[in-house]
This record gives sequence, C-alpha cells and structure tokens, in this order.
Amino acid sequence: MLTFIPDPHADLAAFTTVSGADDAPALVVCDHASAEIPPSLAALGVAESDRMSHVAWDIGAAHVARGLARRLSCPAVLAGISRLVIDCNRQPGDPSSIPASTCGIAVPGNVGVDDAEAMRRAERWFWPYHTEIGNRIAHLWRHGVAPAVVAVHSFTPRICGGPPRPWHVGVLWNRDPRMALPVMAALRARGDLVVGDNQPYSGREINYTLDTHAGSAGLPNVSFEIRQDLLTDPAACDTWVDVLAETLIPVLADSGLHRAQVY
Repeated sequence: MLTFIPDPHADLAAFTTVSGADDAPALVVCDHASAEIPPSLAALGVAESDRMSHVAWDIGAAHVARGLARRLSCPAVLAGISRLVIDCNRQPGDPSSIPASTCGIAVPGNVGVDDAEAMRRAERWFWPYHTEIGNRIAHLWRHGVAPAVVAVHSFTPRICGGPPRPWHVGVLWNRDPRMALPVMAALRARGDLVVGDNQPYSGREINYTLDTHAGSAGLPNVSFEIRQDLLTDPAACDTWVDVLAETLIPVLADSGLHRAQVY
C-alpha cells in the first residue's frame, strides 16, 4: 500500500498544483491528496498508523490526479492538508468538516473545537484551496472553452468492518449527466471492471467541491472513486492514470460538452 511520509520541516501549503495548458479542456482536483497534519496540532492525538490510513487521506489519489493532469495536459489543484484537520470536500460547519471521530477512530484534537479554531483552519487551508480552484477555472474559461472539472478520490475495500465493496471504480455525479453517463459506458465496455454508479458514495449527497465550482456554474463535471487495493504502488496508480485518461480523452474532445448548462 502506498505510504505517506510527512515532513516535519515542511511549510504546509494549503494546496499544490500541476501546470497545464492555458486553454486545457479540464481541471483536475483532489480534495484528499494529503495526510499532512501541522506540528502545532500535535498529530491531533491520533496514532501514527491511523494518520497514515484512509481516515486521514485518500491513498493513491494524489498520484493518480497528478498523472491524469499530465496525460490530459491540464492543470490540477491538490489539497495540502489532511481531512482530519479540515475536510476540503465538506461545507465548513458540517459535523464531518472537523471530525471528532471517524470510522471508529477518535480524533482528540478535534473534540470541542470552537468557532475561532474552526475559522482559523478554514482560513489557513480550506478557503485558499477553493480560491485556487476558482482561479484556475476562471483562467481556463478566459483562455479557452468552458472547462470540465474532474475530481479524483479513493475508497477502502471495506468501510468500518462492513461487507466487501465490489466496485473497482465508482463514478460520482449529481444532476449533470454529460460526463458521468459516457464515462460509465466506456468503463463498463472494457469488460474487466465493476463500475459503480454513485457507489460507494453518492455525488448527490457528498459533492461540495464539484457542486460549488462546477455544478453551480453549469460546468460539466465528474468524480472518480478508485478502490485502494488497486492503488498499492506507483505502477498500480499509473495503470489507473491510463484507464481514466483513455476514458476521458474522447469525452473531453466532444465540443458540445464545453458549454455552461445548469441542471
């Protein structure tokens, strides 16, 4: 399984980016790219093994997001902080935004977080990440077509000891079907994948980033969830870069896709 090694001397940026063409047809985003917790938060009282697990980040997602952006020659924005500090795919104030526990694991440093601390975390990490996404979309739109927004996530083979999750990849979407439907059709046509339609999560329930930056503006969008046992090393992640790129390239090449339409 891919591991994340935090650098205690690193300046914890709110986000990292991948460069792309000014007129690229898409932006890639990765809300749970990092397991970083700033030293000032004393690891939030969470054991190291848990800080490196899925409760802290989407294992493998950052590698796939960066590779996909390079294959598509488009920019990417990746969140720079662990979702245990603040979840960049949740509305601030939502109880899951700064969780006191997750999947049965206590997060002592998040117990009793007051408004001032919640606002500090949002101002330091959440809002800069989302501002960068908005700025990148604006730049692409000024220099080219209405861009699509593609999110990359990963999920555990089981959740909290539950039954096995059979999907190799899930396609999450809310109201706009323009990317989700052809993408699912292409993935299923491969014949070697179990593809979830709003599984294992639903884009109609947990979709803050895409709803905020794409759905509300009528931009085409889709989110991928890849099962983490298929992302065990860089080579495995690169395989998924190939799968997603091959799936997305013909979809993004459709000129009819690139217009604002609110559903």
